[in-house]
Amino acid sequence: MMNPILGKSRDLALLFLRLVFGLEMLVQHGWRKAEKLFTGDPSSFPDPLGVGSEISLGLTVLAEVVCAFLVAIGLFTRWASLLLIITMAVAVFVVHYGDPWSDREMGMLYLAAFMAIGVIGPGRYSLDDQWRNRF
Repeated sequence: MMNPILGKSRDLALLFLRLVFGLEMLVQHGWRKAEKLFTGDPSSFPDPLGVGSEISLGLTVLAEVVCAFLVAIGLFTRWASLLLIITMAVAVFVVHYGDPWSDREMGMLYLAAFMAIGVIGPGRYSLDDQWRNRF
C-alpha cells in the first residue's frame, strides 16, 4: 500500500510534468508547425520516412499539437505519449542524426519526459483518472 502523502506528491509531480512538457511542446514546437502546415509551404518540411513532406508535417502536427494537448490535460495519455515518443525518436535519431549533441539535446529531453509519462501514466489529477472513476 502506497503512503498517501507520497501518492499525492507523485500525482502532483505527474501533473506538473504533463503540463510543462505537453504545453511547452504545443506552444514552442507544434504551433509553428501547424501554421506552416496550414499557411506556409509544407514541401520544405523534412521527409525522414519517405511518405512525403506534407504527410510528415501533418503527422508531426498531430503529435506536437493534438497529442501534446491530450498529454497536458491527461486524456488518452498513454496513447498520446506513444505518438510523441515516436515523433521525438524520429526527430532525434533520424532527422538530426548527424547533428551535434547540443542540437539534439532538447529532443532527448522531450523523449525522456514523454517516455516517463507513458510508462507511469497520467496520475490522479487527469481526465483519464476522472473517466476511469466515473465508469
